Amino acid sequence: MSFEQGLSGLNAATKSLDVIGNNIANANAAGFKAATALFSDVFANSQTGSSATAIGIGAQLVAIAPQFSQGNISTTNNPMDVAINGSGFFRLSDSGAISYSRDGQFHLDKQGYIVNSTNLHLTGYAADTNGNIAPSSPVDLKLSSSDIPPQVTSNVNAALSLNSSAAVPASAPFNPNDPTSYTNSTSVSVFDSLGNSHVMSLYFVKSAVANTWNVHANVDGTPVANIDLGAGAGNPLPLVFDNGGAMTTAMPANMSIDLDGVATALGTSNGATPTLTMSINLAGSTQFGNAFGVNSMDQDGYASGRLSGVAIGADGVILGNYTNGQAKNLGQMVLINFNNNQGLKAMGGNLWGETPDSGVPLIGVPGSGNLGVLQASATEDSNVDLTAELVAMITMQRVYQANAQSIKTQDSVMQTLVNLR
Repeated sequence: MSFEQGLSGLNAATKSLDVIGNNIANANAAGFKAATALFSDVFANSQTGSSATAIGIGAQLVAIAPQFSQGNISTTNNPMDVAINGSGFFRLSDSGAISYSRDGQFHLDKQGYIVNSTNLHLTGYAADTNGNIAPSSPVDLKLSSSDIPPQVTSNVNAALSLNSSAAVPASAPFNPNDPTSYTNSTSVSVFDSLGNSHVMSLYFVKSAVANTWNVHANVDGTPVANIDLGAGAGNPLPLVFDNGGAMTTAMPANMSIDLDGVATALGTSNGATPTLTMSINLAGSTQFGNAFGVNSMDQDGYASGRLSGVAIGADGVILGNYTNGQAKNLGQMVLINFNNNQGLKAMGGNLWGETPDSGVPLIGVPGSGNLGVLQASATEDSNVDLTAELVAMITMQRVYQANAQSIKTQDSVMQTLVNLR
């Protein structure tokens, strides 16, 4: 017996206790991966080679191996927190210096970049002004706070149920201010080139001619002469139905609104395009013996909108929600994988660095290939198992005591030899 074995055993036990202590210290660090100390035995070199009776001279530390098992996922109240469920790493940039992390605790900095707690920029695919995302070289993700410009209404679509048994209005001619001069009415908002909303009211007048209705309209309560439904300004649009209640009038119809005339009637000025042209499509409307109803009504215009919040999908797409009810893609997070995760080097701060042993980074969108998916408003917990670590600590404490005892025993043997007379 020699002192070397016991001394190397003490060093090995100390290193293992250091690793265990570091695991326990990071039990609450988001995205932290526990590590295990790996050891091997040591033999003295010999000119005659190894022998069947050779005795090793102790143990040595050969590696600290991280364990990349999945940690539990906990929900949070921060919509920018993102957890990876599966394999992969976030790609972070520090002025071009790239590192990787499983810690998805992100927020926006004052410039709109998505950053982690140490202000490293999250990278991914950028979106163009129309919200289209094309895979390219990852860039620092920055959420634009620009308003969405307004979109002028170009199409109005409606499907209505008209009552075939309704009576012809008692009053004539049609007057939007006289409810007895029309059978039913409804309305829809349309938008001009500046995003101003205008209320377009549609009035349905049953004709004395069988299976025929006339549609009148006005905008913002101004005279019907400001609207041309395709039959001339102020004239009604006729709707004809067959004996089965289906509409036979060709759709859509081209219509226009004289916005200057509307402004004059209201005593205001119009800064938008003077004439608002659009198509109106009432296809799908029917005439049956039931009560009047609006089955569907929509138009494709909207006012300008400001960014009110973001939502992150499982595929990493960052969707911006705007005050005008619209949504637009703002970018997409990417994930990175390696052929050998064990070859990554720990850099501190929940960061990992690429090495020749790890292989080159393999980039992709979440959910593609063998990459995991993302969960927003959540973080991945440390994968440290405290129970297992405490048991390992007790075991390693006994190993340390046993190696110390071996040194003590060797000392006792040496003392016996010294005391021989």
